[in-house]
Amino acid sequence: MEIKELDKDVREYLERNHAAAMVTLHPDGRPHAVRVGVAVVDGRLWSSGIPSRVRTGHLRRDPRATLFVFDPANPWTWVTLEADVTILDGPDAPEQNLQLFQVMQQGMPRPPAAGTLYWNGKPETFDDFRRIMASEQRLIYEFEIVKVYSQLSMPSA
Repeated sequence: MEIKELDKDVREYLERNHAAAMVTLHPDGRPHAVRVGVAVVDGRLWSSGIPSRVRTGHLRRDPRATLFVFDPANPWTWVTLEADVTILDGPDAPEQNLQLFQVMQQGMPRPPAAGTLYWNGKPETFDDFRRIMASEQRLIYEFEIVKVYSQLSMPSA
């Protein structure tokens, strides 16, 4: 299921909210949960990681994951996505990370100059950002959504 195939309200929620927990599976089946950022980039749901992350190893062995996307300002709303994950770690990964972080940083206070993004608390030019992504071997997790459930409004009392 692609983002465009999702219910309009769920799709808009994912476009507005980038805070998430990602759950992968240990070899023995126990869940492993971590806090991540997610964003819709060109109609695809992405997150970022590096090869040494525990979740990357889990996904290379078993590509199933669950994302719990939430709005920190409104704890009563959430979207849960069960997904199959593809790891994008080819030569395009630095540019894909640039695209991802441009979307995730929309609406944040702007860095001092156009053509920059924040990384580790300081603004970096797009070229420097790409170099950093390459040196860190940053990769993209792309989520193919299998199942969705959500609560998009505050429950009534």
